[in-house]
Amino acid sequence: MTDATSIPSSTTVLIVGAGPSGLTAALSLLHRGFKDFVIVDAVEQGENTSRALVIHAATLETLDTIDCAEEIVAKGTKSRSMEIGNRSSKLVSTNLSSLDKHTRHPYALVIPQNITEYILHEKLTGYGAKVHRPCKVASLKRNENDVNLTDVTFEDGKTITAKYVIGADGARSVVRRMAGISFTDPKTGEEGDRVNNLTQMILADIVYEGGDISGLGFSGTMSPTSFFLSMPMPKSFNELLAKDGHEVEGQIYRIGAGVPLADGEIPHSPSREYLQNLVDRFGPTVLSSDASVNPNSTSIRIKEVIWSTRFRTHSAIADKVFTRLGGDELQQAADNSTTKHGGIILLVGDAAHIHAPAGGQGMNLGIRDGVFLGDALIKHINASASQPPSVDAEYILREFAEERHQRALEVIAFTKNLLSLMGTKDEKISRLFPISATTVRDWVLWLGGKLGFVQARMAWSISGLGRK
Repeated sequence: MTDATSIPSSTTVLIVGAGPSGLTAALSLLHRGFKDFVIVDAVEQGENTSRALVIHAATLETLDTIDCAEEIVAKGTKSRSMEIGNRSSKLVSTNLSSLDKHTRHPYALVIPQNITEYILHEKLTGYGAKVHRPCKVASLKRNENDVNLTDVTFEDGKTITAKYVIGADGARSVVRRMAGISFTDPKTGEEGDRVNNLTQMILADIVYEGGDISGLGFSGTMSPTSFFLSMPMPKSFNELLAKDGHEVEGQIYRIGAGVPLADGEIPHSPSREYLQNLVDRFGPTVLSSDASVNPNSTSIRIKEVIWSTRFRTHSAIADKVFTRLGGDELQQAADNSTTKHGGIILLVGDAAHIHAPAGGQGMNLGIRDGVFLGDALIKHINASASQPPSVDAEYILREFAEERHQRALEVIAFTKNLLSLMGTKDEKISRLFPISATTVRDWVLWLGGKLGFVQARMAWSISGLGRK
């Protein structure tokens, strides 16, 4: 941790938030030889929980451009397929081999977010940069001497003046709120998705006991009232936990499950007993603690819960990711362009967009935001410094903002569709066709899994290669 009192009084770029988006924005600037920035975070040390777990091909390719992918790949597990089925049998296996001809990363990399952040932070330190903690933003206001600068004051009273303020401070972004940027669902205008079986969910990192389940890979299990996810974690997670003083023996698994609203509100930090009940109700039968149900006639039980959380699925997007603080249009040039004053505010990651975790897209989109922002900032800084200043300088940031906004809309639409599919309710289609919607869904998935072009389309969509 770097003491907050060491923060300089001014900088060109202030990055608020040292999660994946903020760290990659900083690394993108450093990769391009730019060091006049300060990065801060509100908490005293980085999160030590796993949270987001998958990095896709599009994100690894983007990290390649700033020389950050290799170390991350080395600590993760490459997954080339995911099996989806019901509680007792497999329906489809999504094969990523079709990506071979499109990318040097034809897989989904399973790696906990805290390891990703640790690697990115070490990379940042290697450049001689540091994260200032704890620095919680209290206010943003125009600088009295130069309206194109922003004074950012922290809760301890310390103030730093910056030309660019990057909000990478998460879904409850203080930067976004103080800049007056709205944050709502792009379809409904509210923060929420249509109610389905995945409206409320749990995630947990656990260790099993009672039998050999070493063959259990990356899998999703559909049932009439839920969707259950299970995947083995890389050994690097055990190593990081041990480094933090928590020795864990055995394979760690990430599980996730939708909890029916009829069950009531999910308790905070769900207990082992609560999670075991979900595994027995919605997980594959090979994980059942009831030996009479388990096809292997063994009782598989949760031995240890390393981390667990609850959340409700919802989507929201900032109405803009580039603005000027209190910026008013001042004049119109001969080419009909307008000039605005005010310090530049930009948003990346969860500060700019959030959505359901379906498909593991959230952190991926945020990392790509950060990398591409670094490139846009360097172009804008250079264009603004030219003599005379480039008339297109403002366009550089508008173009970045419009493109990232569009990518976020595409990802939100993708996750909404995936959430609707996985969370299909067990309802009859109609009176004329008294067949359950979940049965039709299972048939469609089974048939789609037999068709090569459907497999390729699924792999392409999940990889993010078409919407970097």
